[in-house]
Amino acid sequence: MNMKICRLREWQLADASSLAEQADNFKIWLNLRDALPHPYTEEHARQFISNAAAMPRPHRLMTIDVDGKAIGSIGITPHIDVERISAELGYFIGEKYWNRGITTEAIREMTAYAFNNFPLLKIYATPFGHNIASQRALQKAGFELEAILKRAAVKNGQVVDMHYYSIFKEEPGP
Repeated sequence: MNMKICRLREWQLADASSLAEQADNFKIWLNLRDALPHPYTEEHARQFISNAAAMPRPHRLMTIDVDGKAIGSIGITPHIDVERISAELGYFIGEKYWNRGITTEAIREMTAYAFNNFPLLKIYATPFGHNIASQRALQKAGFELEAILKRAAVKNGQVVDMHYYSIFKEEPGP
């Protein structure tokens, strides 16, 4: 029997303190884009949740919920123009929830949701080269390494590689 260990749901302002508790972590900041401030405060969390609520439907940003608590975030950024069939996936969970399969399950759920609710053929993620745990979670969720983007980003003053993982929407059968 496959028991769900997390669920994805809409962000609520009541999640602000939990979001701030999870996101205010230097180890998490090291693995995310600089758009995530460090330190991360409840005011940052309230602004993030307000922005998520203001986005058009279907939802693009969701909380990763474990036992009724917001323990992380996951979302997609659909592209436009000629890349409108692709979206970038981004996510994080609080450090005390690492190595439990939660990230892999959340990636699987968000991927299925995105393919079912958006006109996408491809979803990709670009974890930094040093973020082995994220790379493993993507692989377990069915993503494949498509490319290594050498010296493609700067994080914490260091030039780093980005690993480009992708998954494609399954074609309908005959």
